[in-house]
Amino acid sequence: MKRESNERMGSIGGIWVFGYGSLIWRPGFKYHEKQVAVLTGYQRSFNQASHDHRGTAESPGRVVTLAPTAGAQCKGMAFRLPEPATELLATLDVREQDGYERTHVKVILSCGLGVSAITWIASRGNPSWRGHESLDDIAQIIACREGPSGTNREYLLELEDALEKLDIRDEYINDLSRLVRALRHGEINQS
Repeated sequence: MKRESNERMGSIGGIWVFGYGSLIWRPGFKYHEKQVAVLTGYQRSFNQASHDHRGTAESPGRVVTLAPTAGAQCKGMAFRLPEPATELLATLDVREQDGYERTHVKVILSCGLGVSAITWIASRGNPSWRGHESLDDIAQIIACREGPSGTNREYLLELEDALEKLDIRDEYINDLSRLVRALRHGEINQS
């Protein structure tokens, strides 16, 4: 019997969306079910400027995208959508704009099955890509930017909280959150 990796092969019908950022804690749509899922070969990174949600055109914030990284795994949430999902996906295309492109990925659900899922990735080279910034630079931006969807700080801390509740460890998110909290604490102490 031929085995492909350590996953059980099978399928759960329907259209799946993989969320790795705000979709985890604020999906904003109805779904039939959700499961923690793993995407191999990518990791979260705050290398995408946000001119429309967590910042403005003049002062863009930073939001997560997926960076291709050999050997990495990104844990997030997979949502099975009600069908037909054409309108919902069009709404998500608007939400995930400013450099993001809809793409298909294979994720492993917490039940062990692999499924094809839709996600949005802002790849290197798009006009809002900011891959040259250090973690300290990113923290400085996140600590003080705000846009129509709220503060950039809230975006990061809600993501950290949602991951913690799902028992998902992401050292990058935890390190960035510690830096942002330290910056905010310093501002309060200086007042």
